[in-house]
Amino acid sequence: MTTTLRVHREAPGIGFELRRGTFTVSLDGTAIGTIDWQGTLEVPIDPGRHVVKAEVGRYSSRPQTFDVAEQETASFRCHGAMLWPRFVLSLFVTNLAINLHEAKL
Repeated sequence: MTTTLRVHREAPGIGFELRRGTFTVSLDGTAIGTIDWQGTLEVPIDPGRHVVKAEVGRYSSRPQTFDVAEQETASFRCHGAMLWPRFVLSLFVTNLAINLHEAKL
């Protein structure tokens, strides 16, 4: 078993994303893959402290710092803005366009 980063893209509850498209997932400032709606990205990573972020064009999530130990999986969920006020605000504050948070297993 290896150390893994898992990012799943799905909105909680009922709703739809206002910010759509393929998201690029970055780890420590380097793109590691892409994720489409209801997709999952799993990549092996080194144990330690990392920063993950999701982006689409000039829009992004806020960076999330996490620690992961050997043979653990760090899991995150993400989705585009779902409420009109947040969507409109993300036009000016671009790191509000995508919600990225650690998933509780």
